[in-house]
Amino acid sequence: MKHTISVLVENEFGVLSRVVGLFSGRGFNIDSLSVAPTNDEKMSRMTIVTRGDEQILEQICKQLNKLIDVIKVIDFNEGNAIDREMALIKVTAEDGNRAEVLRIVDIFRAKIIDVTTKSYTIEATGAPHKIDAILELLRPLGLKELVRTGAVAIGRGAKGWKG
Repeated sequence: MKHTISVLVENEFGVLSRVVGLFSGRGFNIDSLSVAPTNDEKMSRMTIVTRGDEQILEQICKQLNKLIDVIKVIDFNEGNAIDREMALIKVTAEDGNRAEVLRIVDIFRAKIIDVTTKSYTIEATGAPHKIDAILELLRPLGLKELVRTGAVAIGRGAKGWKG
């Protein structure tokens, strides 16, 4: 089962290394990891996507909470968070498939951010399953290169970290 964990940490040297070390040292895989400062420059927020059953997730959260620089850990259950991802996608754009690429970009509300005589570079944002869907349609047309950010997530509603 896929889990999205949000970890609020002190913005200190070595915190990322300790968190990743916790996962690798216990044999847990990280599907994606995104880290950036918050509105308080003394703190950063990590969004970690991992897989495992409830027992494994509980163990991960307990171990994260033991790390000295970790302020708070939240496991986002289905439906209680909004998650988004960005992808930069370079596809072949030749006379035979240009119109089809443009249709797909339009359907997914993506953007063409670079054009050459042989390729389009597309920026797509949305829920991870939306990124997977656009990639599935673009792959047969000639996917040349792909970069994905990994998911970022925020809780739904008015309640925040302190609420």
